[in-house]
Amino acid sequence: MMGQVSENFDAVDVIITKRGKGELSDPQIDWVIDAYTRGVVADEQMSSLAMAILLNGMNRREIARWTQAMIASGERMDFSSLSRPTADKHSTGGVGDKITLPLAPLVAACGVAVPQLSGRGLGHTGGTLDKLESIPGWRASLSNEEMLAQLEDVGAVICAAGAGLAPADKKLYALRDVTGTVEAIPLIASSIMSKKIAEGTGALVLDVKVGSGAFMKTQEDAAELARTMVALGTDAGVTTVALLTNMSTPLGLTAGNALEVRESVEVLAGGGPQDVVDLTVALAREMLAAAGHEEVDPTDALADGRAMDVWRAMIQAQGGDPDAELPVARESEVVTAPATGVLTELDAYKVGVAAWRLGAGRARKEDPVQAGAGVEMHAKPGDQVTAGQPLLTLHTDTPERFARAHKALEGAFAVAESGAPEVTPLILERID
Repeated sequence: MMGQVSENFDAVDVIITKRGKGELSDPQIDWVIDAYTRGVVADEQMSSLAMAILLNGMNRREIARWTQAMIASGERMDFSSLSRPTADKHSTGGVGDKITLPLAPLVAACGVAVPQLSGRGLGHTGGTLDKLESIPGWRASLSNEEMLAQLEDVGAVICAAGAGLAPADKKLYALRDVTGTVEAIPLIASSIMSKKIAEGTGALVLDVKVGSGAFMKTQEDAAELARTMVALGTDAGVTTVALLTNMSTPLGLTAGNALEVRESVEVLAGGGPQDVVDLTVALAREMLAAAGHEEVDPTDALADGRAMDVWRAMIQAQGGDPDAELPVARESEVVTAPATGVLTELDAYKVGVAAWRLGAGRARKEDPVQAGAGVEMHAKPGDQVTAGQPLLTLHTDTPERFARAHKALEGAFAVAESGAPEVTPLILERID
C-alpha cells in the first residue's frame, strides 16, 4: 500500500473529473484503485470511469500512477536470489501466436531465466495456458516457491499468474471485457505492465501486434501503445523494449491449442514455419540483449537441441509428458482453393474467429476449450495454389460447429491469377 488511503474521495467526483477531460490527481488514482479492489467503488462506477478514460485518455503521469496503484494492490515477486538474470516477453495477442512456447526454453538454454506468467485466450486470440494444457498432465498453477525452484533448476517456467499479483487488474480486466473498454490504450498498457512489473522480471520485451488479427489495427495505434508501455517499464526500472510485428495474416500454419503445440515442437526440433522461427529468434535476441547476454546466438541453441532439452524439462517439471500423443479432434473438414494462382490474402482475424468457433477459444472466462480444435493452413500469402487443392483444414469434436466456422471464413482469402501479394515485413518497428 502507498500509505493509508483516506476515504475523503467520492467515486462520482473522480468520474466527473475524467468525464470533463480533467486530469486525475495521484491521491484520486490511489484511492479509486484501492477502493475498487476492496469493493467500496461499485462495478458500474468503475465501468463509467473506464469509458471516460477510453474517450478522454490519460497523460504519462496518470498512466504511471494508475499502474503503480494496481501493483500496490497486491504482492511483488522477487527473483534476485536466482543465479542468472531474468527476462520476459509479453505479446498483445494474435492468431497462431505460439511464440512463447519455443521462446521461453530457447532463451533459458542461452543462460537467461524466463518467468513467463501467461493467460488464457479470450475472443479470437489464443491463450498460452490453453495451448499447454493440451499436453497430458501439464498444470498451469504453481506456487511462488515452485516457480522459483523451477526457474533455478530448469531456467524457464510458463504458468498462470497467482491471485496475489495485481488483483486490481484481474477485477478491472473482467469489467473492461464486458463494457466495451478493452481498447483504451491507458488501460491496456497499465494492465499489462502492472502484472509484468509486479512479477519482478529484470528485462521485458514486448511483442505489440498490428493488423486485422490484433487488438491494434493500425501501426500508429500500436506504436502509441508500445511507447506507453516502454515508458512505464523504464520508469519502473525494468529494461523494456518493444517490437511492432505484423498480424494481418496468422503466424505459422496452425491456430488452435494442440495444433500450435505440435508446431512449436517442430520449431524446437530445428524445423517449423519460417515466420515462427524468425520471430522466435528475433525476440530471443532482444531478451538476451536486454538481460546483458547479447553475445549469445540463439540459433545455435535451436540447432544443437539445447532448447528442446529445456522444453522437455519445463513440461516435465509441471507434470506434463513431453512424449505423450497430443489430442486430435474427432472431425475435420477441408476448405479448398477457389481458383488457380497466387494466394494474396489470408486474413488473421477471420481465421482466428473460425478457430474460436470450432472450439479452440472461449466466449466467457469460464467456458471450456477443445484441445484438438482449430484451423490448419496449407498455404500462406505468396504461395502458388491450384483450384480444388486443400487451403485449410478445420478441426473440431463437435461437427455442428463447422457451419459457423465456414461463415467466419467468408472473404478470408483471395487468389490472384498472377503477381505477388504486397509483402509486409514481419517486424515493422523497434521502440526502446
